Amino acid sequence: MGTAISATRDGHVLRVTLTRADRRNAFDGAMIDELTTTFGDVGDARAVLLTGDGPSFSAGADLDWMRASVDLSPEQNLVEGQRLAALFAAIDSCPAPVVAAVHGHAIAGGAGLVATCDIAVAAPGTKFGFTETRIGLVPATISPYVIGRIGTTAARRYLLTAELFDATEALRIGLISAVTDDPVAEAERIVETLCGVGPAAVRATKRLVRERPSNDDLARLISEVRASDEGQAGLRALLDGEDPPWRSAPS
Repeated sequence: MGTAISATRDGHVLRVTLTRADRRNAFDGAMIDELTTTFGDVGDARAVLLTGDGPSFSAGADLDWMRASVDLSPEQNLVEGQRLAALFAAIDSCPAPVVAAVHGHAIAGGAGLVATCDIAVAAPGTKFGFTETRIGLVPATISPYVIGRIGTTAARRYLLTAELFDATEALRIGLISAVTDDPVAEAERIVETLCGVGPAAVRATKRLVRERPSNDDLARLISEVRASDEGQAGLRALLDGEDPPWRSAPS
């Protein structure tokens, strides 16, 4: 891939790792572009596993990158904002389920990354925070995903106060789904589970959760899925007491 992330295909799984360990995986332009490109085209991967090298998952924006933005014109700042917004949209709309294993710190945009993933698990000592207002900024590009994930009550507290909170609190408000001593191992277990469900079905279900279609669209969806090759194969396997083909297929 590039110098800011590693993206490798391992059977049905796309493994994406933030590799700026010396900068605590803080965002810069290269990382933003590489992540956006990667999540914009995951091919037929059944799941994506997102991790971070080094002591932290992601500490937010890189200070040198932020320093360079001080001298940008309003038009140039708009372009940078659009790049960042495109990153979070790409992860949120990734057709395959995205699972994050989080440790160390997930701060500002790093916590935004967590909010855009479908499932996130974290180590007990992980610190989270939406710290933008501390330095007079606004968590604009991450706010739709954060509010959707933790709800308005928790968002009004943590987006406004910029206070740090621990993994137990992140679990309570719904930012993550589990606290575990080995988040990578737990994320791997979840990814393995995702690889055992219908590939097309899980992508359609992710769209359903994100888009919340009308009743007419829901009825159309279930009828199309039942009639599809995958739906028919799954129903036949159930009735015959056998594994569906995607569960027995080699990875």
